[in-house]
Amino acid sequence: MAEDKLCMDMTDEEIIRASFDMVYRLALSQTKSIANAEDVTQEVFLRFVENRRKLKSSEHIKAWLIRVTINCSKSVFNSSWFRKTVPLDNEIAFDTPEKSEVYYAVQSLPTKYRTVIHLFYYEDMSVKEISDCLNMKDSTVKSHLFRGRELLKKELKGGYDFV
Repeated sequence: MAEDKLCMDMTDEEIIRASFDMVYRLALSQTKSIANAEDVTQEVFLRFVENRRKLKSSEHIKAWLIRVTINCSKSVFNSSWFRKTVPLDNEIAFDTPEKSEVYYAVQSLPTKYRTVIHLFYYEDMSVKEISDCLNMKDSTVKSHLFRGRELLKKELKGGYDFV
């Protein structure tokens, strides 16, 4: 994965290009809106450029990007703009109906489960990496994964072997 190839020798632009998809997918998972995900992604990379000198290693950069993406996504829901507007209905196109059904089932999960499910399955992060990024115990991440999977099984009614 491109995100795993971040290194301190890269320029800001190269790091942004390498980690853009990860940040955008996580923002989309958190906000459930393409427009809000684009805004969050832009905010995250603006903050990255401002704080680049403070980041010590490639692992630190990745963890920092994930943490800031989650925080910026949460701030979208706390803004007065969000409380005063009605979301547009923007559908995401999928290759197969199954992918669409799984995506919307994941989006229906509570945020704490959706976040760990997204990081584990979509970003291929280990339980340890997730716990470090989210400042949680490994056991908490494991229980969130377990409970999220159980909710997905109920939502999808056991129709998929990989759930």
